Amino acid sequence: MASEEEKLWKAPAVHPMSREQVQAISDQLRLECSTEELDTYTESIVEVLKSYQRINELVEPALPVKYPRTPGYRPQPEENRLNAWYYRCDIKGADKGKLAGKKIGIKDNTAVAGVPMMNGSKIMEGYVPEYDATVVTRILDAGGHIVGKAACEDMCISGGGFNNSISPVLNPVNTEHVPGASSSGSAALLAAGEIDLATGGDQGGSIRIPACWCGVVGLKPTFGLVPYTGCVPIEMTLDHCGPMARTVRDCALFLEVLAGYDDGSDPRQPPNIQVPEYSKMLPEKLEGKRIALLQEGFENCDKDVVDMVKAAAHKLKQRGAVVSEISLPCHKDAYHIWSPIIIEGMHQTMVKDSGHTVGWKGQHFPSMLDKLGQGYASRHLGHFRGHPAVHDCRGIR
Repeated sequence: MASEEEKLWKAPAVHPMSREQVQAISDQLRLECSTEELDTYTESIVEVLKSYQRINELVEPALPVKYPRTPGYRPQPEENRLNAWYYRCDIKGADKGKLAGKKIGIKDNTAVAGVPMMNGSKIMEGYVPEYDATVVTRILDAGGHIVGKAACEDMCISGGGFNNSISPVLNPVNTEHVPGASSSGSAALLAAGEIDLATGGDQGGSIRIPACWCGVVGLKPTFGLVPYTGCVPIEMTLDHCGPMARTVRDCALFLEVLAGYDDGSDPRQPPNIQVPEYSKMLPEKLEGKRIALLQEGFENCDKDVVDMVKAAAHKLKQRGAVVSEISLPCHKDAYHIWSPIIIEGMHQTMVKDSGHTVGWKGQHFPSMLDKLGQGYASRHLGHFRGHPAVHDCRGIR
């Protein structure tokens, strides 16, 4: 006798085919299935679909949301003179911690539960995640005060800083110049003194370029050191989340909080990650510290850039550092190795698989994947025609 629970109707995850539908497929493909074969298949598929039904009923694993917050608001132009904010919010973390008293901006490719997330693009406009990215939870646990989402470039595909789909981010040093990208809002807000720390994302310079162009500090961490869980992916072998700040010491402190193993949610991470206190490792003196200048790195650079870097190296040498020039010929091929990976991988991950590659063994975010899939389906690839990386990708039409 069926229990009360079994009597409850459950929406089927997949509707099984009727015998007539199986017969039609057999006729269409000229399989000439016998009556017995049709009956066997019809019965067998029902058994298989029980697994799909059970998976559909299981509760999705979810990232924690620990601290109260409100959705916030879109700032008006008078509060957003650099166009560097996408959304303002007010989320206070723990009372104590390494980041206590620090105002922090989160790049808008990173999920903050209950706060709209656009990733700089019409593709994701209107999406509100129900989960906090791992780095967001770590920031709040460390006493950080999240004050908003920093604008970024359209799907983070730009190194310049002019293609956010709402408005281009301005460089606070000179508003006639671009800020660098794709973590453009993060760098601009830091340089303008509106926040103390910011998260950034980097696949090919998206932390380092805006940090350089706005005059702040940004670090692309060692691959896998900082979990990418809860950030919109571009290419899983190149995706990095990292710290941005106004000083090296604050950047090191921020890395201490962000880094570390994520209990398997980001399978790119080895489980034995050690996170030292980076902020206490900064040298007070430079005597004996070895600094290398890569010869190939200066090729095809503007003369003023070369002169500036070498002048800085000379100052370090005067402080006691040992500065030497070295050669790494393979450096010349670095771009040519990176370029096909980002182009083909970006197309596979972002467009074909709507945010995750098949076989991804880490945390999945169905709401984000659904929004990406709907966005790509409604706007298709014409949305990306302004991006040279995608425009040049073979196979995309």
